[in-house]
Amino acid sequence: MYKVWIDAGHGGKDPGAVANGVLEKDIALKVSLGIKDRLESLYEDVQVLLSRSTDVFLELRDRTAKANAASADILVSIHCNAGGGKGGFESFRYTSASQNSIKLQDTLHKSITAKLGGTDRGQKAQNLHMVRESKMPAILTENLFVDVAADADRLKQSIVIDAIIDGHVQGIATYLGLAKTKEDKPLTSEVMKQLEKLKAIVESQAKWIAAQKTREDMECPKWAESAYEYFKDYLSGKTGSYDFWRLLVVSYRKDEEIKAHKKQTKISP
Repeated sequence: MYKVWIDAGHGGKDPGAVANGVLEKDIALKVSLGIKDRLESLYEDVQVLLSRSTDVFLELRDRTAKANAASADILVSIHCNAGGGKGGFESFRYTSASQNSIKLQDTLHKSITAKLGGTDRGQKAQNLHMVRESKMPAILTENLFVDVAADADRLKQSIVIDAIIDGHVQGIATYLGLAKTKEDKPLTSEVMKQLEKLKAIVESQAKWIAAQKTREDMECPKWAESAYEYFKDYLSGKTGSYDFWRLLVVSYRKDEEIKAHKKQTKISP
């Protein structure tokens, strides 16, 4: 069982970089939770441990101490950037990094930039606490710039957050050589009937989403937008039925959020 330590930068009284209505600590936490969910759901023999799962403050020394005590196999610290001119993505390793850390950085960097697109600022080395004090291969990712308007706008889009999460997940899986939990095998007739019902639900939900987007005073739930985008990928053949099924199960855990939002807007799908 591989142990992956995911460190959501900043938190609590430390918001990290703040600009254009984006808080670095919020993006870092959202990405970290997404990595844990997808990596553990889609791959075998992997456990994802988090420095924080809520908006709390932790000292840097406490983060690395916990990761080292857990004997994690790798560590990835999640951040957003600021002060970078044109913006983009970059990653960091320690200045005297091990060959395994260099390999980890190269694998994740390529995976993330392939998913995220935009400006690639390169693979860099710096004397940062999280990569210096970690006993395992460790890297730090800087996922776009909150103070660059174009980057900040992207960070507000669920499809971009999904791309950042997927890039990290695929990079980690490739580095560790993880096997997927389940092949996308042909579905039985009974399961197919259930899937068709779920497809109909999401189709009707899409009409509600469209209605919400025409109302300037209401915001469509981010999870619903993400589910709809994934649904369109399923219809176009870009994603398999197993991943689609899994995403719907995860999405509909938020049923109470749906009900509350419908009650507030008085719009039914």
